[in-house]
Amino acid sequence: MSFAKLSVLPLVLLLAACQDITDDLAPSGADERPEVVAGTVGHAVGQLAPDFTLTNTRSESFTLSTELAVSDGVVMYFAMWCPICDSHMSHMRTQVASDFPGVTFLIVDYVSGSITGARAAQISNGYNDLQVLADSEQTVLDRYRATMGTTVVIDRNGVVRMNEDYKDGARLHETLEAMP
Repeated sequence: MSFAKLSVLPLVLLLAACQDITDDLAPSGADERPEVVAGTVGHAVGQLAPDFTLTNTRSESFTLSTELAVSDGVVMYFAMWCPICDSHMSHMRTQVASDFPGVTFLIVDYVSGSITGARAAQISNGYNDLQVLADSEQTVLDRYRATMGTTVVIDRNGVVRMNEDYKDGARLHETLEAMP
């Protein structure tokens, strides 16, 4: 067998292992996510938000259901304190939060590992004016299937209205304007 044929063999074997690869080359465009059932608890838009209690960086307990009882809604931004997060949080603070004074804006720190670490990151990054929750065990991160930059909007009735990565703030603003 020639060298050319031998060099193509690994590629052929690799492609053969990728079952249904043609679907990736010509996707249907259909949304194949499971249907969301209203009234169920979960992270998806239209579901009831999973309740949680975390400690903020001032060592105070924060419970989602308690906050929703006194506010128009909650926005959670999951941060790693990187330059991208800083850009998103700065934009959210200056361009969005001021338009919605009845909504509670939270930063969820899931990387610092402790309340003390989250507090140090909050102060060193200049976010002392926003409430930061220390999600040291990543329980809220997991419940909302979040990652760096995920922004979750929950209305006063506890319904998830948005759960997606922060982009330019337009979608967040639109979602907050449409809340009941």
